[in-house]
Amino acid sequence: MITRRSFLKACLATPLLAATPSLTLATTTNPFVLKAAKASKRLVPGDEYQDATVWAFNGSVPGPELRFKKGDTISLDFINELEEGSSIHWHGIRNINAMDGVAGLTQPEVMPNGQFRYEFPLNDSGTYWYHSHAKTWSQVARGLYGPLIVEDESDPLVDHDIVLMIDDWLLANDGTIDEASFGSLHDWAHGGRLGNWLTVNGESHPTIEVQKNSRIRIRLINAANARIFGLNIPATAFLIAEDGYPVPVQPSQDVVLAPAQRADFIVDLAEDDITINEVSNNGPYPAVTLKVVELKTPLVPKDVLKQPTLESPPQSIDVAIPLHMQGGAMGNLREASFKGQMHPIRELAQTYKKAWAFNGTISDHHDHLAKIERGQVVSIEVWNDTRWRHAMHLHGHHFWIQTEDGTFLDGKRDTYLFERGEKANLVFVADNPGLWLFHCHMLEHHAAGMAAVIEIS
Repeated sequence: MITRRSFLKACLATPLLAATPSLTLATTTNPFVLKAAKASKRLVPGDEYQDATVWAFNGSVPGPELRFKKGDTISLDFINELEEGSSIHWHGIRNINAMDGVAGLTQPEVMPNGQFRYEFPLNDSGTYWYHSHAKTWSQVARGLYGPLIVEDESDPLVDHDIVLMIDDWLLANDGTIDEASFGSLHDWAHGGRLGNWLTVNGESHPTIEVQKNSRIRIRLINAANARIFGLNIPATAFLIAEDGYPVPVQPSQDVVLAPAQRADFIVDLAEDDITINEVSNNGPYPAVTLKVVELKTPLVPKDVLKQPTLESPPQSIDVAIPLHMQGGAMGNLREASFKGQMHPIRELAQTYKKAWAFNGTISDHHDHLAKIERGQVVSIEVWNDTRWRHAMHLHGHHFWIQTEDGTFLDGKRDTYLFERGEKANLVFVADNPGLWLFHCHMLEHHAAGMAAVIEIS
């Protein structure tokens, strides 16, 4: 396996200038085309490594940066040039249900050589992303993801608005994707598919030039299958948003991002370069360097960052949905219901590759946690009764997080990382009708049983 020493050696020997390909879409009259197809990409720099065969949107990993204004409408034709079915989910967007992109639930898979038009309004500003939602544990790990940014007139003025998509890849010694490891029951029952190679915007320790004394916005997105990143920003940084939703402006140099989570920072630069390090996985590992340079462009005024007005949590709950999560390695689940029949956990794992249960049931798109009337206030009362952390994601809505002592965390999220044994309530207003998936965004956990549907009439 690739070692930390070889990683650092490659990063130091090959400084790279990397930025996500950028596209601005602001019209519905000429739909943009987004193609999924195989492509070649050098993930590990150095002549001793080979190009990896990745799956990419429009030939790049990440896919094109889609940047809109709040109130715009996306009109996009997805063309599938892969050898298996696929779809696109617009993560964090409070979407029209038919446009949510969950293959087998909100739409059929787009089959090879097939096409599907996604068209929906963007009613919320923030940092979002798009990714495959068919066989996600494989397709996302191969590179099918990209950033989706929705700007607002009230956004802070900045000199640089930088998107950083962070991923880990499980690679063989020659730098190609480790194909034999896909579908590993060990991964599905433990922490998920964890990689051995870190990239930012598809590159190894890229260097991005920024202007001296400028104000920058950093948008961090965790695109990994299962890796939880701890990131350190060694400068005066202010956290302004999580999962696209504003939070009280607060000094912060550290952030923990579970798979699918995002965090936005404002950083005022001086003359020193900034290296963002990954610090929670036997690091530090250098992830990306912002190199300060002299540029001729004028700087924006560094106004005092305004505190946002946050929506208050509801005072009462109409519907409570108990959710007891069990299973996984070293868990306490002895048997569970699967497709209407009880099975021992060993049989579920060995025969069906299922390892996790909600309320004693191995869940999937056909399992409904609850049927909710539109407009009701819902609390998903989650108990993570497992030995593993889980990044729980609700489609189509943002939720408040109520801790076990009854207090609410600041702001709203669409993905929340549950610690081992943690109990917390995810509270939301069911104002978006349709069939909405609730699942663990450790994508192997999702595949192995941690997914169910909330139906809103």
